[in-house]
Formats: sequence, C-alpha cells, structure tokens
Amino acid sequence: MSNPVTDLVLGFQRLVADVPDLVQPLIVALAGAVPFIEGEGAAAIGIIGGIHPVVAALAGAIGNLLCVVVVVLATSRVRTAVTTRRGASEKAPTARREKFEKAYHRYGTPGVSLLGPLLLPTQFTAAALTSTGVSPARVIGWQALAIVLWTAGITTIALGLIRLTA
Repeated sequence: MSNPVTDLVLGFQRLVADVPDLVQPLIVALAGAVPFIEGEGAAAIGIIGGIHPVVAALAGAIGNLLCVVVVVLATSRVRTAVTTRRGASEKAPTARREKFEKAYHRYGTPGVSLLGPLLLPTQFTAAALTSTGVSPARVIGWQALAIVLWTAGITTIALGLIRLTA
C-alpha cells in the first residue's frame, strides 16, 4: 500500500523534472503550499530536481507562506462570523482542542509557531492559533519566521547530505 504523502512528493519531483526550468520554481512553490510537504519539503524537492538551493528554498517558503496567509485570513473571518453571530452557544472543547490550548498556554504564539512543524503542518497550527483569537498579523508574523527557519534548516541539511553522497 502506498503512502499519500510519499506519492505527492514523488509526483512533485517528477513534475519538476518534466517542466521547463523557468516553471520549476512555481512547481516548488505549489508543493510548499501542501500540508505535510511545507516549505522545507518543497525546497528539498527542488534541490533534488536540480534547482539552485536558494531558489528552491525561496520558492518553497513563499508557497508555504502564501498558503498560511490564506488560511489565517479565512480562519479569522470565520471566527469573527461565529463569535458575532447572535445566539451562538459555547461548545465543549474537544480533547484535541484542549491539548492545543494547553500547549498554547505553555509556549505562547512564538513557541507553538516555531515548534508546531514538529507535529503539525503550519497551515493547521496557523488555523488553530487564529481560531483561539490570536491576531492574524501576529500569527502570520510568527508563522513566517517559523517557515523561514525550518526551510533554511532543512535546505542546509539537504545540501549537506547531497554533498556527502556526491
């Protein structure tokens, strides 16, 4: 049985190899917008596909960040609509929600943003932060920093591994 994430990664790798050089960064950016691939996975796809590492990292991070911005803005609008709706009743929080809120109270927006990619895609973390009432600008700022740091770190590791095998 195949793994859907592995299939996506391999599909993006084939697509990068099949398109003209000028289009390759766009494919990497598109891959960066996919949860579980993210900017760092997209950068690795681009590097393996032969794209210059800086271009691959920038494309992957930009694709990831643009997706996160859309998620944050959409979640903010939904939250506003739900919280201002007349007669809205409070629901009991789910176990997953309670776990997130416990982590949020322990680490704050910076910690959840920077450590979140270890457990969840940035899109999920950003939506969860926004839905709890953290301002969209704060979420986007911390998510942008997390995306840049994770993408740069994984790009550096990928380059080191490629140099070791070459």
